[in-house]
Amino acid sequence: MNITFLNDPKLTILLPVIYLAWQDDILTKEEYTALNDFINNQDNFSKAEKDFLKSKIDLNNPPGRSELFFWKDLINKALNNHKPGNLTELGFFIANADRTTYSREDIKVIEPQLLKLEVQLGIISNEAISSLCETHNTITNKLKTVESFSKEKMTALLDGNQSAIINRVKKVISQPEFSFETSTDITVYREKVLEWCKILAKEGFGSHAYPKQYGGAGDIEGYFTIMETISYHDLSLVIKFGVQFGLWGMSVMFLGTEKHFEKYLNNIGTLDIPGGFAMTETHHGSNVKGLETTATYNHKDRSFTIHTPTPFARKEYIGNTALHGEMVTVFAKLIIDDKDYGVNAFIVPIRDKDKNVLPGIRIEDCGHKMGLNGVDNGVIYFDNVVIPYDNMLDRFAQVNEKGEFETSIPSDNRRFFTMLGTLVGGRIGIPRSALAAAKTGLTIAVKYGDNRRQFGPNGGMEVPILNYRMHQQRLMPYLANTFAIHFGLQYLTKRFMNRTEDDMQEIEALAAGMKSYSTWNTRDALQECREACGGKGYLSENRIDDLKNDTEIYTTFEGDNTVLMQLVAKNRLGEFRKQFSEMNIATIFSYVLDQAKTAVTEKNPFTTRNIDDSHLKDTEFHLHAFQYREKELVSSAARRFKRLVDDGLDTFDAANIMHPHMLQIAFAYLDRVFLEQFQLQLRSADDSLKEVLTRLYNLFAINKLQENKAWYLEQGYMEGVKTKAIRKLFSQLCWEIRRDAVPIVESFNIPENCLAPIITKDSKQA
Repeated sequence: MNITFLNDPKLTILLPVIYLAWQDDILTKEEYTALNDFINNQDNFSKAEKDFLKSKIDLNNPPGRSELFFWKDLINKALNNHKPGNLTELGFFIANADRTTYSREDIKVIEPQLLKLEVQLGIISNEAISSLCETHNTITNKLKTVESFSKEKMTALLDGNQSAIINRVKKVISQPEFSFETSTDITVYREKVLEWCKILAKEGFGSHAYPKQYGGAGDIEGYFTIMETISYHDLSLVIKFGVQFGLWGMSVMFLGTEKHFEKYLNNIGTLDIPGGFAMTETHHGSNVKGLETTATYNHKDRSFTIHTPTPFARKEYIGNTALHGEMVTVFAKLIIDDKDYGVNAFIVPIRDKDKNVLPGIRIEDCGHKMGLNGVDNGVIYFDNVVIPYDNMLDRFAQVNEKGEFETSIPSDNRRFFTMLGTLVGGRIGIPRSALAAAKTGLTIAVKYGDNRRQFGPNGGMEVPILNYRMHQQRLMPYLANTFAIHFGLQYLTKRFMNRTEDDMQEIEALAAGMKSYSTWNTRDALQECREACGGKGYLSENRIDDLKNDTEIYTTFEGDNTVLMQLVAKNRLGEFRKQFSEMNIATIFSYVLDQAKTAVTEKNPFTTRNIDDSHLKDTEFHLHAFQYREKELVSSAARRFKRLVDDGLDTFDAANIMHPHMLQIAFAYLDRVFLEQFQLQLRSADDSLKEVLTRLYNLFAINKLQENKAWYLEQGYMEGVKTKAIRKLFSQLCWEIRRDAVPIVESFNIPENCLAPIITKDSKQA
């Protein structure tokens, strides 16, 4: 008689494990080896029984669909009568279902071996049992939105101490005057955006960051919050607002002195002097030091002549200048007696009050763009334009009465970076604006996914698309990222508010990195949101097209993301060199000891293979894994760079070779910072929010580990069994977060008029 699982029930102890191993249609060599070794080591199996079991794990002869369905049917029958804690318990239950095949003594002997097999296969018990329990009549069809936490408390957590200003802005942008402009005529659109800006200025939002004596509230943090909240509405408005009151106004506030404040700030805050920020040149986008525009000092009348010496020295992509701007802050090389004193900033009028372009100024409209067409970007040429002496923004450098250059910062490099450092606010405003756009897109996609039904079991109801695992895995990681980035940007803002000269370099690097991290995340999140909404997401009325197109440029302006990430990596390498230069024998010994401790505690076989659920969700494990990656990437980069230079390579060429490595350093550093800030929020959060926040936190951490699993495998920090368990836990966390997904996005508290008909109309019909 041929052996089968039905006529030889003792073999069914392996049925759940074998079924799960084949569930994705692929049995890996590692899985085969583990199963084969287990079978060979069972003395209570005959040779014929072992051969039968081995035939079910033959890599060249996988089971067919009908056989898999038959196995699943046997498993389902057992699960209908028993809910086991793991696959081992399930296997024994199936084997003993009709008669006692295994005695208690047998189970005591075999159970440890089967549990060890589960570990070797990377099986997470609760996730495995959950997936086996799924039937058309249970989880997938019945999974629904559940409000397991207070949305109001979550909103309060996210808003923090800024709730009053957030609610003020939301009230204004919810007014009928802020109905979206649907005209495709960019002239109409630009005038509408200008009208909105004037309303915001009248409310005092534009001048919010300026000192009280100049019409403001002296609240820079509030200004960033205003920008982020407006970003729920129209991103052209945000950029127009940011150029006028941020770049133009804050360049005067941070680079100028009292004479400039008195003359300009109040009028900038009320929009009586529309202006722009003319730094970028056609041939010198991110290379500010390479700017060609000159500001030549004239001894005779103590004036400056602003000039663009070549066609490609023109100022390009300058917001608020093609139509509306009357003045701009121009960055130019200061020339005194033919000597170059580096880049400085100057106020240059470009139009009169009647909007006539002034002599020596030529302005071209950048025209229709991929997005942000409510912003009038222009190209500006300066042909020997003379400006008064007082138009030099002279906080950090001046030209004295003798026509000599003076500065309180003697180092050219330090003065240059100090000047640019004061403008780091733009790299805080942009990532916060990008985050708001991601929140809007996710709110639309998640709520649509909860209502939209597609496919389902034969004869049964169609299933909400948010119940599908793949749909969850497309959106839930971005939901987790949103919280991590939100907490990280709050941390950056507070550091900027409380900055000192000593920590300014790190803050600049942090701002550059978070700007890149947030805007890249938004770009990718909105693409997933568009696809997750299918054809509905392609309709303009549902907003995702505008959100996508408008935020595309976020990855480029305020610094190209890839260039900014190099800045972040250089900062980390600088800190690494500084750390070692200050080390004495004791601290070097401590560093070596720490590395050795890592090898003993984190890279031992038990830890590298540990797939216990509590371990994989342990915050200390996450933090150490993130720190380890950051430290190893930095130290290996330092060694690699030294080796390239020692081998005779020019430092510029060596740096060029290192660029991909540098990018990884920046990502590792930022991942660690975001993780730490999430952990801090988790520890201090209201108890009623901790469960859902913990799920989101775990998903953020596990997703980052999964994204970098190849690196951890290369380092020997994890083994395949552990990375496989991480992949399965990722899937399970996405599944668990689905029930809370709608309340989570609703806690963003985005004004209804800023969302899409796809969720306001369809939800009422559902």
